[in-house]
Amino acid sequence: MSRIVTFGEIMLRLAPEGFYRLAQVLPGSLDATFGGAEANVAVSLCRLGKQASFISALPDNTIGDACLASLKAHGVDTSNVVKCKGGRLGIYFLETGANQRPSQVVYDRDGSCISTTNAADYNWAAALKDAGWFHTTGITPAISSISAQAALEGLKQAKQAGVKTSCDLNFRKKLWKWDKSLSPNALAQKTMRTMLPYVDVVIANEEDAADVLGIHAKGSDVHSGKLDVDAYVDVARQIVGQFPNVSKVAITLRQSISATHNNWGGMLYDAGQNEAFFAPLDAAGSYKPYEIRNIVDRVGGGDSFGAALIYALTTSELENCQSAIAFAAAGSCLAHSIIGDFNYTSRSEVEALMKGSGSGRVVR
Repeated sequence: MSRIVTFGEIMLRLAPEGFYRLAQVLPGSLDATFGGAEANVAVSLCRLGKQASFISALPDNTIGDACLASLKAHGVDTSNVVKCKGGRLGIYFLETGANQRPSQVVYDRDGSCISTTNAADYNWAAALKDAGWFHTTGITPAISSISAQAALEGLKQAKQAGVKTSCDLNFRKKLWKWDKSLSPNALAQKTMRTMLPYVDVVIANEEDAADVLGIHAKGSDVHSGKLDVDAYVDVARQIVGQFPNVSKVAITLRQSISATHNNWGGMLYDAGQNEAFFAPLDAAGSYKPYEIRNIVDRVGGGDSFGAALIYALTTSELENCQSAIAFAAAGSCLAHSIIGDFNYTSRSEVEALMKGSGSGRVVR
């Protein structure tokens, strides 16, 4: 089985219990876990049954060791993580929203190891040996100019090695600050346009293409929860038109009714067939999103979508486009029921939801 390699930053996640606000619990205790987009993908892939490796840079101290141990416990290979004598582990604080109050993220990651580790410090040849897929996101190049160069180099090395590549655009306005002469959107667009010529599969959410590439879905307003899902077919075609190397474009379709009530699904556009596939579908074959009415934790939902998509596209019985997007939508739907960045979901659970087992009845 070919390994799937991911590259990016993993952080310490600090969050109050339940729906408490940070101001309510500090000073006091916070739940500490680990998480980060590319690490989340690697963990999810391992839990689904694939072999996955994670490339990153972590401090050479007890906190870095604990982070590595957490990844290894899920089966993730960490042999190509760079251990830094200086630097630190990034931190993010999460305040989980409810009803009409949105979730809030506070970043504390300036000076983290990955932001100061040069592309040449990673052993790309060893990391990509016998690999079948390389995945990164738009979060890593947003951290610093150094990490942006490393992400670009990783994609170049993967393509030279004949490895299929994917990138989740993952726009984070709070992070794109390292070139003060440009706005976050302009810096993201300038940087990501240098990376996308080396990408086979582009993954995005409902607004990433607009924020990163200036490609808008007509008739959609994500902030009001209004989506014209058919408009995303044109978005995908425009991405492929600008980057003809892209073979597939996958987009999550989140309709946010409130912080705890979302409709959820996805679209996969195949450039070779010039056709878009949606999931989930109703009995008549029309798109009908999952109704997630009591979200437990939505952080990492997009990462679980990417992981499930990559899993399906590298699994013979799931690799056709309709099965792949159905698996991705179901796997990421289940992630909304699990606390933490990591998606503790098995393949059998995903396939059960794909077949309609979504009532939540006790499995005895």
